Amino acid sequence: MSATANPSTNASANDDRSKEERLKQYLLDRAQDGEMYFKGKFISDDIDLSPKEIGALMVKLRDSATELTVEKWSYTGATTWRVEPA
Repeated sequence: MSATANPSTNASANDDRSKEERLKQYLLDRAQDGEMYFKGKFISDDIDLSPKEIGALMVKLRDSATELTVEKWSYTGATTWRVEPA
């Protein structure tokens, strides 16, 4: 049995990191002057991700992004996120 990883799995993991980095950079750019509030469905076209992808990535960023403070703020029709520079 080979010890090498499945190439499609590696490509998928790299794509996920790329999406996460793209979202993080977008948030850093928008929040540089202070806090911002947003719903994924309203920024999805700006970063070419679906609202569902944005929601999943926001949960990851909440735990991993040291440059940002990410907080799940409220839910009315969709999750509102509060983001500010750390």
